[in-house]
Amino acid sequence: MRKSGPPKGLISYIVLELLEERPRYGYELLKEITEISGGHWEPSYGSVYPILYKFEDNGWAERIERADEPDRKYFALTDAGRKELEKKREEAGTHAGDFADVILGFYHVYVAFATDDRFQTRSNDGWCFDETFSAWIVEQITRHHERDFGSFERIDLTPEEFKDKYGCDETR
Repeated sequence: MRKSGPPKGLISYIVLELLEERPRYGYELLKEITEISGGHWEPSYGSVYPILYKFEDNGWAERIERADEPDRKYFALTDAGRKELEKKREEAGTHAGDFADVILGFYHVYVAFATDDRFQTRSNDGWCFDETFSAWIVEQITRHHERDFGSFERIDLTPEEFKDKYGCDETR
């Protein structure tokens, strides 16, 4: 069970991967991360810029000047940054269970808002917590799965049974 939001180090890892492609500036990184999330999550400036400055302090990234955009602070990955990226790739690979916990945890909170009388939510933006909207969310996840991985087949296992049967090993 996770105690907070996204897995620790997630933004740092994504920033390293994006910097490996090419030098970037902070706002560009924010927009790219938002795009990666399908527009559902945007980290704050207060999370990305300190990461870039930490990378610079650690020698993992360096600022580069561009004559065509002298006011922007571009950052490029260094050789030390590439070595750090290799470590972060392994570390990020251990967080699949954390991601599942976050996704399932938020879904359970959504359902609690819809079904638990202790919560009296009100909305004026057209969204609400009910069975119809819950079904739509599940449908969207299913459609995204099919778009990204192929046909969807139900797996009727508890989380514990699933981990025992499909848990990732060294070869996956």
